[in-house]
Amino acid sequence: MIQNAHREITRLIPEDSFLVEERVKDDFDFPIHFHPEIELNFIFKGKGVRRIIGDHTDEIDELELVLVGPNLVHGWELHKCTCKEIYEITIHIHPDLFNEKTLSRRIFKPIKDMFNRGKHGILFSKETTIKVMPRLMALTRISGIEYYLEFIAILNDLAKSDAQKLLSNSCAVKEDFHNSDKIKKVYDYIQQNFTKTITLNEISELVNMSPVSFNRFMKNRTGKTFITYVNDTRISFATRWLLETDLSIGEIGFKCGFNNIANFNRLFKKAKNCTPKEFKEAFVGVKKVL
Repeated sequence: MIQNAHREITRLIPEDSFLVEERVKDDFDFPIHFHPEIELNFIFKGKGVRRIIGDHTDEIDELELVLVGPNLVHGWELHKCTCKEIYEITIHIHPDLFNEKTLSRRIFKPIKDMFNRGKHGILFSKETTIKVMPRLMALTRISGIEYYLEFIAILNDLAKSDAQKLLSNSCAVKEDFHNSDKIKKVYDYIQQNFTKTITLNEISELVNMSPVSFNRFMKNRTGKTFITYVNDTRISFATRWLLETDLSIGEIGFKCGFNNIANFNRLFKKAKNCTPKEFKEAFVGVKKVL
């Protein structure tokens, strides 16, 4: 999480299910923040705006749709955007709109799984965003039970949509990894030992699997090879330390478990589309990460 991030108090009251806010703006003046409500945020005419979700930052295109999980630090900054009529729809979902009993029903499983992925922030594909855009815009013009049912239908369609991209390597709360004891064991071990070399044989033995089977297992469960997953964890911690400490880039690279600065720079740029130096300079005096 980002140090000194603003704990937003949304306008939702206990009697509300969710709140839809629609506006046209020429700036993003709300500070980086978090809140217990799940947020669905749509932006149109925002090319050049910078998105910040957890440890993720990126420059957005003309339009985007993002789901932000509860208490995940997030925000948008004007950055390079020159449009004076940025269109935005923000939807805050009450934390108890879907309780565990409701989400345990088979019909709600796609939405439950999406909310679990949302702990990292989800960027929906351009195709999905274009399809759902008119329905999101129409939400402010309907009311009553139709308003509720249409929103549930939108969530269901988003949950089943293709090409969803997880944004932040870290999340506000630990992942449940679909209740997999093995992947949870691997996650905990990597979190505790990423600062040193972790071999494939070592981690495979931890869960009583062969190296080949383990790598296939990781790919199926996380979408990444073991090496990529470890490096992404290291980059996640590096982004925090670049912003919250006065350590040099070289010191941070070695502290994160990279064996040389060139390798650290290469992998950081591949993950963040900028060098560690450029990343640090972009945020100097703006915000710090916990």
